[in-house]
Amino acid sequence: MAIDTATDADGVLTAVPRLFAPETVYLNTASYGLPPADAHAAVVAAERGRFAGTIDPPDFDAPVAAARAGFARLVGTAPDRVAIGAHTSQFVGLVAASLPPGTEVVVPEEEFTSLLFPLLAAEERGVRVRTVPLARLTDAVGPGTGLVAFSAVQSADGRVAPMADLLDAAAAHGARTLVDATQAAGWLPLPGDRVDYLVCSGYKWLLAPRGTAFLAGRPEALADLAPLGAGWYAGADVWRSIYGPPLRLAADARRFDLSPAWPAWVGQAHALELLNAIGTAAAHRHDLALANRFRAGLALPPGDSAIVSVPLPEGTAARLRERGVRVAERAGRVRFAFHLSTTPDDVDRALEALEAAAR
Repeated sequence: MAIDTATDADGVLTAVPRLFAPETVYLNTASYGLPPADAHAAVVAAERGRFAGTIDPPDFDAPVAAARAGFARLVGTAPDRVAIGAHTSQFVGLVAASLPPGTEVVVPEEEFTSLLFPLLAAEERGVRVRTVPLARLTDAVGPGTGLVAFSAVQSADGRVAPMADLLDAAAAHGARTLVDATQAAGWLPLPGDRVDYLVCSGYKWLLAPRGTAFLAGRPEALADLAPLGAGWYAGADVWRSIYGPPLRLAADARRFDLSPAWPAWVGQAHALELLNAIGTAAAHRHDLALANRFRAGLALPPGDSAIVSVPLPEGTAARLRERGVRVAERAGRVRFAFHLSTTPDDVDRALEALEAAAR
């Protein structure tokens, strides 16, 4: 895919936002990402084909394979180490089910519950979950720790985890790592080859329709997981292993696949093609430049996240929506998210709407 990746002096991509068509100032990617126009068109075309009866289920195998390869490229791993599913909690539950009784898991106490709840549910089997503030997570990793689980970027407020420090601490104590990249993949560079289990939902920064998720893992870590959700799509030869025994699953990470929500994967494949054509480094510069333009407009110092969380009165998001600005309220704050569809003009309009909403 040929993409115009020209930027201005701040690193803002000048042509890429034109590939999107929002009718609002959309600063809510942290809730649901907007699709690029070609991805949207492809999903609509797939549904038209279904409506017309001109599409066959095997037609969707190619976009699923393309999305698997695209995600592997984005996070720096190999496609045979990537499984596809529908939600991150499904894959976190798979990891949690593999933990022996007595395993200590350390996790941030502020963590999004799609990561936290499957681990807490494992306490019924004797797994010990210790929650500590994210700022103290690295120091909490010790000789008795079996798993360090955290989001690369916190959903509530956009804080970026000290990933290198956490990976080093886990390695030093022989602990495995579980990283939720849902709020990070697509704009934040990720060391996918160093993470034991990397999970990610695609409907936010990966710009897919809701219904796509990934598990990427190191081979030795994946080997410890049981394919508890194995179905027909996890078969060694998908279309020839749909009836009867014996068990014949794929030898690689595909053995953890769930049957895909087909139209969502059409959109995911196109979106990942765009993200890889732009490159995470360029997306990172673009998103941070816009987030920091917004922070400067609020007299805040520069930050390191594409998410800016501001303590504002309850109901601010609704008042901004009346002025054509879409954001979210999370954990008692207003959350603004800046991604590829965002322009400097969007930032300025959001600042103007905030000023007007405060009057």
